[in-house]
Amino acid sequence: MIKTPSPAAYALLLLAALSSSCASKKPYATSNKIYQQQVKVIAAEISKPPLPLTDTLPAEKASEWVGTVNFGMRRPNYVVIHHTAQDSLGQTLKTFTISRTQVSAHYVIGKDGKVYHMLSDYLRAWHAGNSKWGSITDLNSVSLGIEMDNNGTEPYTEVQLNSLLNLLDTIKLNYKIPADNFIGHGDIAPGRKVDPGVNFPWKKLAEKGFGIWYSDSLQTPPPAFDPMDGLLIIGYDISRPQDAIKAFKRHYLPDVAQDAEWTDYALSVLYNLYIKKKTALL
Repeated sequence: MIKTPSPAAYALLLLAALSSSCASKKPYATSNKIYQQQVKVIAAEISKPPLPLTDTLPAEKASEWVGTVNFGMRRPNYVVIHHTAQDSLGQTLKTFTISRTQVSAHYVIGKDGKVYHMLSDYLRAWHAGNSKWGSITDLNSVSLGIEMDNNGTEPYTEVQLNSLLNLLDTIKLNYKIPADNFIGHGDIAPGRKVDPGVNFPWKKLAEKGFGIWYSDSLQTPPPAFDPMDGLLIIGYDISRPQDAIKAFKRHYLPDVAQDAEWTDYALSVLYNLYIKKKTALL
């Protein structure tokens, strides 16, 4: 018979799991040490029963903590891809290892293809900021953040993209993340962010199962089709319509990303993706 661990034992198991990705080594020994300390605080908090709740019963029959034996760690359900918009990989790693910046990501991928794992996948990184996708307004709590070392204007290297695809393969397999849920920072924060930028090969990723793409054969949308409804169904925040249109074009039509006007072709692309998304939701 398998014995279920107590909350305290589970916290120790969690501590071991969260700490495993952070072996202390130079030149980031200090930040690795702080990581270990913060993980211990989280593990200790998880192991404590919550405070009693106020309910409708008399005080002598007040709420009681009864620990269930059926639980596990929460898993990410989205991947948000960024570019670093900084001058070097070293600058990005420094940014993510000093507390005053208040920003982080789970992974950083260098131009040479080296992958830096910066935070356990089960912990909440601070990468999405003020953002929205569909009805989700706290993307940090449900996603993994991946930063590509790129200043925002240069092409991505082949080895860098190959490492990204390998990483996404592992993430998708481990957490069963749907293809639709691989998105960009610019998608979830229209008007505020543009990364991973117009040079990012979204079509290539979609062909590998990371994101959606439109078909080669497109049909003209019916006259009653509202493009704002299309953007909304895909996931975009349409509270600022011009920004939402540009974000959509940056992802799917990067050659005309600065233009917020709808062409017949852009509408056909949107309609194709709208139909795909609606079909997936049925």
